[in-house]
Amino acid sequence: MNIVVKAPHMDVTEAIKQYVDTKVAKLNRYYSNVHTIEVTLDVEGDKPSVEIIASAAHKSVFIGTQRGDDMYTCIDQALHKVQEQLRRHKDKIR
Repeated sequence: MNIVVKAPHMDVTEAIKQYVDTKVAKLNRYYSNVHTIEVTLDVEGDKPSVEIIASAAHKSVFIGTQRGDDMYTCIDQALHKVQEQLRRHKDKIR
């Protein structure tokens, strides 16, 4: 599984990058056919925003976005949205 972390308008600290890597690596629990995950971290004004795009087998794409006050909270909430989409997709396949 490839994990790509991008931040076009900010510098990513090593702590945030490690946090994203550890959290996103757990997505295989929900659906094992995830191939690439692209995480885009951005700051719009004062508020951070996070977009997580997970690409899986059979051209399935799962997207979770979140904008809030804290970068770590935004990461968790966007990840939760993607996890729910993956869980529903796996249930539908079964």
